[in-house]
Amino acid sequence: MSALFGVIFHFIGGFASGSFYIPYKKVKGWAWESYWIVGGIFSWLIVPPLAAYLTIPNYTDIISATDGRILWLTYLFGTLWGIGGLTYGLGVRYLGVSLGSSIILGISMVFGSLLPSIYFDFFPAEGKDTFTMLVTSSWGQMVLLGILICIAGIILCGKAGVMKEKEQDQESRSSSSNEFKIGLGLIVSIISGVLSACFNFGLEAGKPMAEQANEIWKAANPGGGEFLFQNNVTYVVVLWGGLTTNFIWCMILNFKNKTFKNYTDSKTPILKNVAFSALAGITWFLQFFFYGMGESRLGNGPSSWILHMAFIILIANVWGIILNEWKGVSRKTYTTIIMGIITIVVSVLVVGYGNSLK
Repeated sequence: MSALFGVIFHFIGGFASGSFYIPYKKVKGWAWESYWIVGGIFSWLIVPPLAAYLTIPNYTDIISATDGRILWLTYLFGTLWGIGGLTYGLGVRYLGVSLGSSIILGISMVFGSLLPSIYFDFFPAEGKDTFTMLVTSSWGQMVLLGILICIAGIILCGKAGVMKEKEQDQESRSSSSNEFKIGLGLIVSIISGVLSACFNFGLEAGKPMAEQANEIWKAANPGGGEFLFQNNVTYVVVLWGGLTTNFIWCMILNFKNKTFKNYTDSKTPILKNVAFSALAGITWFLQFFFYGMGESRLGNGPSSWILHMAFIILIANVWGIILNEWKGVSRKTYTTIIMGIITIVVSVLVVGYGNSLK
């Protein structure tokens, strides 16, 4: 039952992440860097401390009592992840919600799920899954099979994207995504996918803070099991890093493109733009909120990260279809993207089954 709730929480988090970019499409008259940082201020600066405050009493005491090296590593991985998040926005901008999310998150899934387990093979830690455990156990082998199946799904989605570019004429391209650029989009997406995996590394680095929150909660609630919201304190530090990277870059773009005026331009619907950007930012944070809940039920091993990434890919592709990003393509191309989505769904089921054997 605990594993089932873990999968459900990851699905909700995946739905939030796969849907967060939709409100940005309602922003009018603003440059990308302007609405991206407004949303980011909500998702990285305002909402995380609020969520921690509401779920973890005196969470600031936990942060202040944490060893400086742990805080620095957590923040550093958050900064690297911030670059991945920044380029995620560009990847979606140039490839669309469906294809961009599939490639970025697929790469992130593989790196984020396997590298920590390889690390713990060399530096063992109590309660941490190692790559050796994955290879030598029946549940681990099933999880690895799920990864392979998901990679196959990502390849199918990528193939569909290449087919899409070849087939779409200028009219249909402008109606679905007038910034579709396969070459630049792929480069940005690969960079984003690798660096986005650093979020999982940040959670591992900041795990002592989550464990402290968990112990405090258990002491106050004997027999209550694991604390659902223990990761909320870690998110505060990780997302400081993400904010740092994105804020600096967006300010540079505002200066370079002379778009600081977006924030005060009365010719644009300022309040609506802020509201939609805030909605996007809050929705993005909800993925972390529910990821933490799912992780508390499944553990922060490969299964949690794989399920989270796979659900995001699934939802993003469904949105891509709803938003007509595949309008004007042939039946063969459309079938290819559908097969990619189905393959990813199968990978989720396989990973979920593998985790139930643990």
